[in-house]
Amino acid sequence: MAEHNSLGKKGEQMAIDLLLKKGYDILEKNYRYLKNEIDIIAQKGGVLVAVEVKTRSTIEFGNPQDFVKPKQIQSLVKVIDYYVNEQNLDVEVRFDIVAIIKNKTGTRIEHLEDAFYHF
Repeated sequence: MAEHNSLGKKGEQMAIDLLLKKGYDILEKNYRYLKNEIDIIAQKGGVLVAVEVKTRSTIEFGNPQDFVKPKQIQSLVKVIDYYVNEQNLDVEVRFDIVAIIKNKTGTRIEHLEDAFYHF
């Protein structure tokens, strides 16, 4: 497995651990619809949360959350819309980002709630 893929998988597990600690229920991991994917679908209370995990080894090129681009946001909206309809849910939906910097000097993890789109 390429090193960046390994880092990404570690980051996703760290995000899951953080969300569980914060009282979220993890409903899906790597949920796919067509060619699009949501890293984590979680729920807390009556809110369904689509979580995008961004893990980087450096902030040299910017913070991890800066790498969520408008096209990716559109695809996340499509996937969660499909999921809500497929599951026949009547819930509030929120989009979060878990941004992680992990390298030799340590790990920084940040949970950004309601990060870019709310409906």
